[in-house]
Amino acid sequence: MARRYLLEFEKPLVELEKQIEQIRELARDSEVDVSQQLLQLETLAARRREEIFQALTPAQKIQVARHPQRPSTLDFIQMFCDDWVELHGDRNGSDDKALVGGIGRIGERSVLLLGQQKGRDTKENVARNFGMATPGGYRKALRLMEHADRFHLPIISFIDTPGAYAGVLAEEQGQGEAIAVNLREMFRLRVPIVATVIGEGGSGGALGIGVADRLLMFEHSVYTVASPEACASILWRDAAKAPEAASALKITAPDLLTLGVVDEVLKEPAGGNNWAPLQAGEVLKQALEKHLDELLKLSTKQLREARYRKFRSMGRFLEQTTTEKDLTT
Repeated sequence: MARRYLLEFEKPLVELEKQIEQIRELARDSEVDVSQQLLQLETLAARRREEIFQALTPAQKIQVARHPQRPSTLDFIQMFCDDWVELHGDRNGSDDKALVGGIGRIGERSVLLLGQQKGRDTKENVARNFGMATPGGYRKALRLMEHADRFHLPIISFIDTPGAYAGVLAEEQGQGEAIAVNLREMFRLRVPIVATVIGEGGSGGALGIGVADRLLMFEHSVYTVASPEACASILWRDAAKAPEAASALKITAPDLLTLGVVDEVLKEPAGGNNWAPLQAGEVLKQALEKHLDELLKLSTKQLREARYRKFRSMGRFLEQTTTEKDLTT
């Protein structure tokens, strides 16, 4: 069994995990019946884990969203997608490994799936550029989405990136332009688009594949215009104030549901998706099928008009009117 990576706030569970493992070893090495003790300890551990994860701060949710064992785009695709065929290249000389995509089936329905892909360890993260796509990655995504539009395939996107790659070469190759074109072109697509924030959704890099008819978000994922570290550095010139920035940015799923940015928050297993990835995959599959069923009932005109209205309604605010009475008080 792979060793679990525990976050700092999960440390109270370490002793319980050790006791559970010792009892399991005892059961393997002897004929002593320890099932009752094991059940009690596992129940206690599950209860404490649930208590910890119900009280997470925004800064702690970021740690969960960035967990190295959290299911990735390819993990989810392999869990519930049949006949997956990955497609490569932007037809302009690039095949960005930080953004993957291809055709598969969910149930009996053919779909196009794409998303950012992080690595499990340092070597794979370097190969995947830590899930930060270059301009070629966003152009590949657009090529695949246009393919889906041509052949009437619903689009499923998985968002999991700290942001688009901000290196000098990426800027020289038109990073901003590539993302902007994706934003524009996704509004005109004639097929349903369902996007899910499965981990960390950062900046324009996330939005580059996030213009969707329905935006779903896992309970402990985050979705933000800028990372809390970057926000703290800009506002206070101090990255150590990232926890304060995380609270102010309203990056958690409940906040974004209240603000109308997210359409549905998907419940995670106790301890996060990394504790029970197959359960998380089943939750996501059911949500995707439900939203696709609803969206496929709409005509092309209804679909595009609803998508336009959805994004036009975001960011509205009311200014308080100053009255003569207010000025005298």
